[in-house]
Amino acid sequence: MTEAADAGTPFIDRMRERGEWNPLWDGLAQLDPQWTDDYLRTVTQPWRSGVLSPKVIELLCIAVDAACTHMYGPGVRRHIRAALDLGVTAEEILEVLKLASVVGIHSCNVGAPILMEELDARERGGAAST
Repeated sequence: MTEAADAGTPFIDRMRERGEWNPLWDGLAQLDPQWTDDYLRTVTQPWRSGVLSPKVIELLCIAVDAACTHMYGPGVRRHIRAALDLGVTAEEILEVLKLASVVGIHSCNVGAPILMEELDARERGGAAST
């Protein structure tokens, strides 16, 4: 048995007891239980610290899960439900979704200048060949 396995997974154990465990984490917890325990303890710190309000935390989670770099539908659904339960309005959630969609604008920031260059080159090439 490895040292990591010997250390136990108290945070994971508590999550399982409370019904907060996501079965998608099973494989990761099996491969490296100590790292998974440490990771989950870290990423759940906002809920435990009290520094941010639960509403703000849920809105941030919606933004992360809905962003084009993540696109995790089950998380978006879970955090929208939790936000609504906390009194967050549909308008507030929609604004977060709009902000999260801006992450995808980088595709345009990269692609549009290249498109313009290619169109310009084609125009120059077409004019030069006629």
